[in-house]
Amino acid sequence: MNSYQYSNNVLHFDGVALPTLAQEYGTPLYVYSETALTTAFQSYEQAFAANQPLICYAVKANGNLNVLKHFAALGAGFDIVSGGELQRVLAAGGDASKVIFSGVGKSIDEIQLALQVGVKCFNVESLPELDRINAVAAELGMTAPISLRINPDVDAQTHPYISTGLKENKFGIAFVDAMGAYRHAAALPNLRIVGIDCHIGSQLIDLSPLAEALERLLVLVDQLAAEGIVLQHIDIGGGVGIVYNDEAQPDLQAYADTVARLLAGRPQHLVMEPGRSLVGNAGVLLTQVEFVKVGESKNFVIVDAAMNDLMRPALYQAYHAIAEVAPHADVPAVLADVVGPICETGDFLAKDRELAVVAGDLLAVKSAGAYAASMASNYNTRTRAAEVMVKAGAHRLIRRRETLSDLWKDEIL
Repeated sequence: MNSYQYSNNVLHFDGVALPTLAQEYGTPLYVYSETALTTAFQSYEQAFAANQPLICYAVKANGNLNVLKHFAALGAGFDIVSGGELQRVLAAGGDASKVIFSGVGKSIDEIQLALQVGVKCFNVESLPELDRINAVAAELGMTAPISLRINPDVDAQTHPYISTGLKENKFGIAFVDAMGAYRHAAALPNLRIVGIDCHIGSQLIDLSPLAEALERLLVLVDQLAAEGIVLQHIDIGGGVGIVYNDEAQPDLQAYADTVARLLAGRPQHLVMEPGRSLVGNAGVLLTQVEFVKVGESKNFVIVDAAMNDLMRPALYQAYHAIAEVAPHADVPAVLADVVGPICETGDFLAKDRELAVVAGDLLAVKSAGAYAASMASNYNTRTRAAEVMVKAGAHRLIRRRETLSDLWKDEIL
């Protein structure tokens, strides 16, 4: 679904004119399309209908309570990586029994909370973590449901910072150690083995590595069954990419068909953990041009958004398409970098873009629904931007803009 449309030479997002939002809420501004969120979630439901999976939204992509509440209403579960994310899910009305707790460094307090509220299971990533969960569960007089995250040593063919399935990555239990880890878990009295998990990386366009990883998991599933360890679910993780620029559209249906074929006749329930592919293209970062700086060898469009609002370009050299909100017919385009006010050379949103803009114009940085607001910071004592939800021409504030006094209210002189 394309949520963007020009009407009377003004860019609209889910039926709302972006200048209207800038005038009412200011800039920088995160804007999310509820229609796009729904469409993305339903695309998973439809593609994987044969397996009727539990679709656990990966909260780290965008944890706004309204986004979480919307997915909960659609029937989603949640994939979390911290106690804070668990509290967010609960605050948004999410069902704890549909929560998968992932992450390599779960604290004792986080494990206690998760057990007390009744999460679906822990995705365990090391033997010491198995021992810790068993000990915490014993202290509470409970039995902890666990799944082991297995590292299949499959190359996701993505950016090295978001590749998680190779043996040199910090995530998961090595494939060669998996059987021993399951035997160790089975011997711990306060653990109940319920599943197996795999997540090899993020922003995959070619989805064949995901199928390869599942095939490797199924070898373990059969070996475990032969030893009397019968699993209730198979969690295939997330990782499906989105189109930021000129990437091919990932073939979700072909992937789903492969999964259905590989799982045919098996009793395990399917679990998956999409994040970026549910929210990435449902969001835009709206920003205003402050200056157009023409230099001897480089031009710059200086805007009021910065790397603290959108970290991905600086961190991953990521591409985000940028659109002029109200294009000019009489302003010559310049080739320029789009940069923010932060005192860092790495503070850029885009490199070498053709833009016809003047001070005061608005730009829409697309594909900002994932890993934008959730990674935002207060670097250079900048307030975090407001967030707005739009749907079919209507809009509402879902997170107010921080004030400067918010930034130091907890500091003690």
